[in-house]
Amino acid sequence: FFAGNVQPYKFILPPTWKQARVANILSGNYCQPKCAEPWVEVKFEDEKQGKVQVVASPLIRLTNKPNATIEDIGSPEKLIASLGPFVTGNTFDPEELLETSVEKLCDQTYYKYVLETPYALTGTHNLAKATTKGNTVVLFVVSANDKQWQTSKETLKVVLNSFEV
Repeated sequence: FFAGNVQPYKFILPPTWKQARVANILSGNYCQPKCAEPWVEVKFEDEKQGKVQVVASPLIRLTNKPNATIEDIGSPEKLIASLGPFVTGNTFDPEELLETSVEKLCDQTYYKYVLETPYALTGTHNLAKATTKGNTVVLFVVSANDKQWQTSKETLKVVLNSFEV
């Protein structure tokens, strides 16, 4: 699936998932092409399985180096400390981070996260994958509540792993 202002990226979703409306204040439409704050590119959901969203953040928010790689920004922990609130929808506590990993696909490096977020607006379980493209950090977030997680955990992991920039 291709969408949004940051091109191109792709991910695979089960056929039952539907695109959800992104509130204009979150969409970045009001500030393109020079947004200073992160914005939501696109959002999909399935009430039985969970939801996904692509969040884009201006690189300048995290580093002064133009076209920086994700490694230039810092460790996976440093990146999630800055962007965690955009995963959870509200606050981020480092204790909610269960797992981090680094994955290389072609010439692109991705940071992957597993979070258990009891107070998150997005859901109690969040998976995220981040990388950089041009002057943007692209964050792919997969979220589920406890009930969705129990039945769809493996599907959600496949969705997360399908994300590529």
